[in-house]
Amino acid sequence: MRVRVSAYLYYILLALLFTLLTPVVGLSVRLKDIMDIEGVRGNYLVGYGLVVGLKGTGDGDQTKFTVQSVVNMLEKFGIRVPKEQVKLKNVAAVLVTAYLPPYVKPGQRVDVQVSALGDAKNLQGGTLLMTPLMGPDGKVYALAQGPVSIGGFAVAGAGAQAQVNHPTVGKVPNGAIIEREVPMEDLNSLEKVTISLKTEDFSTTVQASEAINNYLRKRVANPVDMKTIELRVPENYRGRVVALLGEIGNIAIKPDVPARVVIDEKTGTVIIGENVRISRVAVAHGNLSVEVRETPEVVQPLPFGRGETVVVPRTEVAAKEERARIVVLEEGATLGELIRALNAVGATARELIAVLQAIKAAGALHADLIII
Repeated sequence: MRVRVSAYLYYILLALLFTLLTPVVGLSVRLKDIMDIEGVRGNYLVGYGLVVGLKGTGDGDQTKFTVQSVVNMLEKFGIRVPKEQVKLKNVAAVLVTAYLPPYVKPGQRVDVQVSALGDAKNLQGGTLLMTPLMGPDGKVYALAQGPVSIGGFAVAGAGAQAQVNHPTVGKVPNGAIIEREVPMEDLNSLEKVTISLKTEDFSTTVQASEAINNYLRKRVANPVDMKTIELRVPENYRGRVVALLGEIGNIAIKPDVPARVVIDEKTGTVIIGENVRISRVAVAHGNLSVEVRETPEVVQPLPFGRGETVVVPRTEVAAKEERARIVVLEEGATLGELIRALNAVGATARELIAVLQAIKAAGALHADLIII
């Protein structure tokens, strides 16, 4: 019985040791998640419309184009009203935008977004009137209409107010009906397909090309540049390019990305890629604080003297400098070593940005430093 237990423990320890010594395998992703097909693209639509039914939160009298729009709309219904007599509080002029996916057909529906154009305070409870949505070519591709949902609320009283989300921007789910199809090329008739990767990296492009060739067992994929692959449609897939792209999209690769450090100075956010490497460098960090204190002192003359009472300034200056702590990063330091080193010197998020910029200026940070 002891022999069996010892054998079990031996195999368990051996498995644990093998797990610890095995390198971590990179993350695999499908090609469909990092690629686009040339010619397969969506389009943006825009239109001008009116939202009615608001509860006194619409455009004011100073928004002239809203008044003119209402007058023009009423004239189409045979109602003539002088625009000087039109007082609007329940109507808001809006811009309506939508995204038209590729290969969408007439009769299908898409969501639209409604944004106040004038000085309306709230679009809650309003209804968007029928609005034509046009493309860049000036043609109408969809018609939008329906109740506006802002996904929140805005209320105010005499001494307080509360607001959730943005009350002057809303959405009409499935609010646009497609009226015209965007002409696009028939994929099945193509003999060559251009694949554009979303990552800009030579090794990833070459890896994706080799993966496609290995899957099809033919040299049909050729990397053109750091993010473009030209794919010649094999004979057995002629007329079935959609099926070919569907199969290729499920091929898994391990994309590689350049070493980058992204800094957002507005929020103090720092994102460091896993491929960032640092040469041997020493980091010293210390704080210098100077405090100036003004204490006015009133000085009065002696009794029965002829002097005047005056205010004499008393200034105290104190300077305190913390001892700088130095941390040395060895050659080829990794992300974890960098973070531990910066934590050791007590760097905050703002100070971390300054340290990274200084390391980059010293030529020790081997990565692209991107500031947004």
